[in-house]
Amino acid sequence: MSHKTMIELQAEVDAYISQFKEGYFSPLAMIARLTEELGELAREVNHQFGEKPKKETETEKAIEEEMGDMLFVLICLANSLNINLEEAHDIVMKKFNTRDKDRWTRIED
Repeated sequence: MSHKTMIELQAEVDAYISQFKEGYFSPLAMIARLTEELGELAREVNHQFGEKPKKETETEKAIEEEMGDMLFVLICLANSLNINLEEAHDIVMKKFNTRDKDRWTRIED
């Protein structure tokens, strides 16, 4: 399996969405979708690691699939707002490596 950069993922999602006249949903609608997908991910994590087992009638969904759904919607939101997610990631990592550099207990070498 080949690995894709975030730029490639954003381009792949854009090529998919661009096939349709409707295009991207509004940012507010995508936030609602992201929230829905987060709920589905939370439900799967709770079933596998929490105190709430699945009902006999519920189908099994992988945590991986739910994360993929969230990533897809997040990429759609970023694309619609012209946000480069690699740059967004770099901004966050810089913040963690400066402001939060002494926040956590480091593993000894």
